[in-house]
Amino acid sequence: MKTKLSHLKKYLLIISTALFLLSCGSRQDIIYFQDADFASMSRPIKTYSPVIKPDDALTITVSALDVVSVRPFNLIAVAYAENDGEIGRTAMQSYLVDANGNIDFPVLGTLKLAGLNRVQATNLIKDMLKEYINDPIVNLRNINFKVTVLGEVNNPGTFTVQNDRITILEALGLAGDLTIQAERNNIMVVREENGKKTYNRVNLTSEEIFNSPMYYLTQNDVIYVQPNNSRVKGSTVGPSTNLVLGVVSALLTTAAIVVSLVALNTK
Repeated sequence: MKTKLSHLKKYLLIISTALFLLSCGSRQDIIYFQDADFASMSRPIKTYSPVIKPDDALTITVSALDVVSVRPFNLIAVAYAENDGEIGRTAMQSYLVDANGNIDFPVLGTLKLAGLNRVQATNLIKDMLKEYINDPIVNLRNINFKVTVLGEVNNPGTFTVQNDRITILEALGLAGDLTIQAERNNIMVVREENGKKTYNRVNLTSEEIFNSPMYYLTQNDVIYVQPNNSRVKGSTVGPSTNLVLGVVSALLTTAAIVVSLVALNTK
């Protein structure tokens, strides 16, 4: 009797251990920057500034000490009505960069800004304004710089970027970080370059992400985080499978209780 109980206990132990191992994920599957030596790692910060592209919406304001001289160069602000027709707020009109990379600017005419970063475009406009205005000040902003994050993140969606640049880590932070079921070493970045879509892979478990050309995102980049194998397998589990697993778990629990009771009675 004791020999049978001993064998049964061994079988239950093996099954329980197998179930535990199956339910556990590997540390290497979820930790970021695993090969980074943070104690000694020191690298210069790369300078990066996104360039203006077709379909960008830009606000450009011109100012100077002579407020009268700058009026022809500023678009009229649009008033928006709120609450029974009352004017609630105003917004600057924007310049849409056309397919050829140009905008139509008051007085100056057609300006080609595509391919220039914000500082270069600002200096170009400022130099052209010096013919009309003393010491002009130009403030240029891209107001529709957006990135999209999809897949295994906690808050997927499209996010408007207020700054000049954004990293892939910041974008994932806006999306609430990756879920525990995310595949961290095979993240796709879909980018449009020279009129073509490119599909690029990055690995967040390696420090090489900081050297990747995908580290800094560009306008309209799409980040797709694919699920890991456990997530894919779990998606095929239906109600009937869950019922079977529940029954098996209940039987194992009952068997363990019976073994314990029998063991006590045989003492």
